[in-house]
Amino acid sequence: MDGGSGSGGGGAVGRADAEASSARDPRMRKASWRSIGPGIVVAATGVGAGDLVATLIAGSKFGYTLLWAAVIGCLVKISLAEAAGRWHLATGRTLFDGWRSLGAWTTGYFAVYVAVWGFVYGAAAMSSSALPLQALFPEVMDLKWWAVLCGVGGLVFVWFNRYAVFEKVMTVLVGVMFVVTVYLAIRVTPHLGEAFAGLAPVLPDGSLIYTLGLIGGVGGTITLAAYGYWVNAKGWTDTSWMRVMRLDNRVAYVTTGIFVIAMLFVGAELLHSSGVALATGDKGLLDLGDVLADRYGTATAKLFLIGFFATSITSLIGVWHGVSLMFADFTAQLKARKAAAGPDGATKEVASGAREKSVAFRGYLLWLTFPPMALLFLDQPFGLVIVYGVIGAFFMPFLALTLVWLLNSSRTPAEWRNGWLSNGMLTAAGLLFVVLCVQQVRDLPW
Repeated sequence: MDGGSGSGGGGAVGRADAEASSARDPRMRKASWRSIGPGIVVAATGVGAGDLVATLIAGSKFGYTLLWAAVIGCLVKISLAEAAGRWHLATGRTLFDGWRSLGAWTTGYFAVYVAVWGFVYGAAAMSSSALPLQALFPEVMDLKWWAVLCGVGGLVFVWFNRYAVFEKVMTVLVGVMFVVTVYLAIRVTPHLGEAFAGLAPVLPDGSLIYTLGLIGGVGGTITLAAYGYWVNAKGWTDTSWMRVMRLDNRVAYVTTGIFVIAMLFVGAELLHSSGVALATGDKGLLDLGDVLADRYGTATAKLFLIGFFATSITSLIGVWHGVSLMFADFTAQLKARKAAAGPDGATKEVASGAREKSVAFRGYLLWLTFPPMALLFLDQPFGLVIVYGVIGAFFMPFLALTLVWLLNSSRTPAEWRNGWLSNGMLTAAGLLFVVLCVQQVRDLPW
């Protein structure tokens, strides 16, 4: 959700607010459908195979009852991504630069997070992308080698291409995801009356954790923090791009909402009525592929596996690119070069193209790709998975609450500070993620 101007009391930025912004800034660019891109990238990266499984399981257990939670979840992600993008455009500073201004503790946390999270996520992303490939071509090679191929392929693609090519490829893959998920939702013949009834906020017995997961989980990762970096990579660098960024963000998460609702429909119609249970994690999608093959034939199952691969590989290359951009900024901030320091002590914005060519960017690409391959052959050491789970659970509340802090302070120009709606959405998101964090930590096998 958009934050209103600090001087006007805030609220959603509707047509009147947009016109007022244009009057204040004559350079304000007209929002155009042809301009969208970074939002599609962040939404596609954030929705992984595990998120779709969680949605399918919620649909299989509770039918359409939790549809309202999926819709609220998309609104939460809109508010978070909009806030990250607004910080970059309004201040000319990166998000990590903002975090650094809050104290040294943010630097320490981020350093531990990107090291441990990247190591374990690298293996998870490669495995997720390999699963549908092995299902499509079972005789070609073992799952582990498919995973290695996906990791190296992602590395080569991001290493040798700049943001413009990366965005185009991500958009094509999102198109594949969109076609497959909508086709499946139509194929299972959803009961629209029951679906509309699911928009009423109801909590069936035993549904609380699934509800919180739908609101907070789908499309919610560190890549939400990367949105501002992709906005800059697109060439949007000042407040004249604010309306364009907001349209981009909304379109992206409406698309995400369609993905989520489509998979909830599949879970409700295909699994709920027949009592079919899916495995948790990415392998649950292979279970769904088997169900689709039995019900609708091999062609539909293969089409689904192609969509499964598109979903997984967008998450892989999105993280390879976006989090590497963040790491490159992180290392630049640590160096704190005097030549790049502004009069207020903030590090000036570095061109995204320079980040993509930097040693730090490529070094983190290598870290995401090669060390995690050990986990593909060692079945993920138990202790590391626990540490990863604990650190990862704390990132989303960290993001939401630090955005509230930054966007209500003098670090942000008064015109672009949070209004009441943005503050409400970000605070609610932060509290939600704290609850999910506590639940995830409690569920870890200590």
